[in-house]
Amino acid sequence: MPPVILAADVGGTKTHLALYESGAGPRRPALECKVPSRDYGSLGDIVRQFLKDTGRRPRFAALGIAGPVVDNASAATNLPWDVSGRALAESLGGTPVRLLNDLEATAWGVAALDPGDLQALQPGRPADGNRALIAAGTGLGEALLVRDGAGWHPSPSEGGHVDFAPRDEVEDELLRWLRARYVGHVSYERVLSGPGIADLYRFHADTGRGRPSPGVAREFQVAEDPAAVVTGAALAGACERAALALDRFVSLYGAEAGNLALKGLAVGGVYIGGGIAPRILDALGRGAFVDSFRDKGRLRPLLERVPVHVVLRPETALWGAAAFAFAHEAGTVIEEVS
Repeated sequence: MPPVILAADVGGTKTHLALYESGAGPRRPALECKVPSRDYGSLGDIVRQFLKDTGRRPRFAALGIAGPVVDNASAATNLPWDVSGRALAESLGGTPVRLLNDLEATAWGVAALDPGDLQALQPGRPADGNRALIAAGTGLGEALLVRDGAGWHPSPSEGGHVDFAPRDEVEDELLRWLRARYVGHVSYERVLSGPGIADLYRFHADTGRGRPSPGVAREFQVAEDPAAVVTGAALAGACERAALALDRFVSLYGAEAGNLALKGLAVGGVYIGGGIAPRILDALGRGAFVDSFRDKGRLRPLLERVPVHVVLRPETALWGAAAFAFAHEAGTVIEEVS
């Protein structure tokens, strides 16, 4: 059999794995599968089962994981896993393993996207500079793509866990509500994520904002994914309370995307990734997202020129992990791999 590399996108909800043969591009896996992450006790269990099922042994593995990666190890943010690239390599018989933050992997995947894989929220006027990526899903991820002359170098961050900053009196009240609920630090991830959408609906319910729909409220209480109930009801116009929650989510999302654009001076563009954005394109396109993105006082003219696009392809993080692996093998990524 021809030699292969292993790439994976390891999320709090599902893990997407793929094997690639030499010469294939990131968009052309030879074999792939998706499994529920929480059905397994560890990432190693998932990887070993996949390789057992395929009968292949990779020569290199690049795995994007939702959590901070330090010294090729990660404590997954939304999974009860501690992952060591070195230990996983040993369990795979010595195959080199490189862990990437999931947003770093997605950032590597941006180069593999075609124009049809993107939806513009603000065309802007791109300049030759850094880019940024923000992605709300099970959690909130952020990354920069730093312009290095020849291209863009992905740089991971844990910016989704910075302090949530209210912008008006409603959000002042929201912050107090969240502090009471979580007893301490309130990050942007608490509002910009699937669980965050559910909490925004709960906040509106607890503070009596918006006319409720009894049917939506009942469905919300028993749903495995209450955020999907909120977004579905809001987009269908079936519940004013759900619509207010989604509107607040969209406005907050735009505001934090603008914050990230300023921190990274991302004049080359901002990409909106993650699983939520493609599902709420209509809401993102109504204007509140872009209005909040631009609303940065004296820096508004700078933000008005930054292109903003939604990434429509959920495979982007997987493709990025593969792109990293191919770049590593080509010698354009130089680092120790354990």
